[in-house]
This record gives sequence, structure tokens and C-alpha cells, in this order.
Amino acid sequence: MQISNYLSAALLNQAFRNATWTPPGTVYLALYTSDPTAADTGTEVSGGAYARQAIAFGAAAVEGGKMTVKSSADVAFPIATADWGLVTHVGLRTASTGGNLLCSQALANQRSVLVGDTPKFLAGSTLVRFAQ
Repeated sequence: MQISNYLSAALLNQAFRNATWTPPGTVYLALYTSDPTAADTGTEVSGGAYARQAIAFGAAAVEGGKMTVKSSADVAFPIATADWGLVTHVGLRTASTGGNLLCSQALANQRSVLVGDTPKFLAGSTLVRFAQ
């Protein structure tokens, strides 16, 4: 995943400047029809019953030589009541609406979400990795 400018600044300031950063109590998975970019400038899905969904992660562990956290449960979005468009990216955000982008990534299998679809991400399929 690509780390956002917001999270980069928060982590660097906390680690090297002793500036306190309070992580979000809940992290939310968001869907995008364009790249959110590190600057949080992408187009998030809206309308048609779309809503960000809470996502939980297991404990960090080294996997393939990289520190990794993976989603610990399935994440299902509401049934689309209108076409959401071609979903190309996901992002992790600090709030159910508004808030800040933490990181984002392009989907390997981009999908058009149509009326009646229920997008779902299986446990372990959403992950964040840091190189060591």
C-alpha cells in the first residue's frame, strides 16, 4: 500500500520529534474510482447505499521479510442500490466520513459495482506492509 502524506508526517513527527499522534480508534475501508494518491485527491465512491466499512487487523508479524498486518475478518459493503462505477482502488481512512487517508492501493482485480452487488473483502486479503 502507498502511505499517505498525513500518515507519513504523523509517524515521522512522533518517531523523530516526540510529537504525539493519536491513531484512530477504528480504521475504515473505502472504495475509490480513481487513485486517492498520497495527497488524498482521488474520487471515493458515493451514493447508491455506499458507506465505508470498519476493518480490523491482526497483530503485526514478519511475512516474506516484511512487517505486515492483515485484515482479521471479512469486510462486506452494503448492497449497491445504484451503480458505483469501476472500483479501482481501496483506501484505509480514520473515520466513517471525512477524516484522513492513511494509505491506499490499486486493486489487482478492478470491478464495476452494479445495482444489487455486495462487494466483499475476505479476511487476510487486505494488508499493509513495511519493508525492513
